[in-house]
Amino acid sequence: MKKILLALFLIIGTISIQAQEIRWISLDEALAKQKKSPKAIFMDVYTDWYGPCKMLDKDTFQDPEVIDYINKNYYAVKFNAEGNNVVTFKGNRFSNPGFDPNRKGRNSAHELTAFLKVQGYPSIYIIDKNGDTQQQIIGYKTHEELLKILR
Repeated sequence: MKKILLALFLIIGTISIQAQEIRWISLDEALAKQKKSPKAIFMDVYTDWYGPCKMLDKDTFQDPEVIDYINKNYYAVKFNAEGNNVVTFKGNRFSNPGFDPNRKGRNSAHELTAFLKVQGYPSIYIIDKNGDTQQQIIGYKTHEELLKILR
């Protein structure tokens, strides 16, 4: 009986932990899911060196209300604006030919960053089921500010 209770506790604990974070996926995965089940994409365009991007991750994206709202209403995507992954968006293939893996801090901008006309970091893009940008949110936002904008 103790083993069953312990197993049940571990399962419930694991589910609770998983529910307490945004379910981030790649842009390619989000676009594929959108075709099967239309839902907007919430895309965090960030850099790994910029303080406000780190604050958004540490503070705003850890808020239970934000987590719940994003997970229920969007496919959540984290996109490194200076990363080296290859993505396909709106029929175009984007990469970062100037990416330097040995560089610390700022790197070259990804082609998708230029295509989206990112004006600052962090930037959040709400992309509808047709791949059109419905909203662009520039800069760090507290969880209250972000929820007010999204709702």
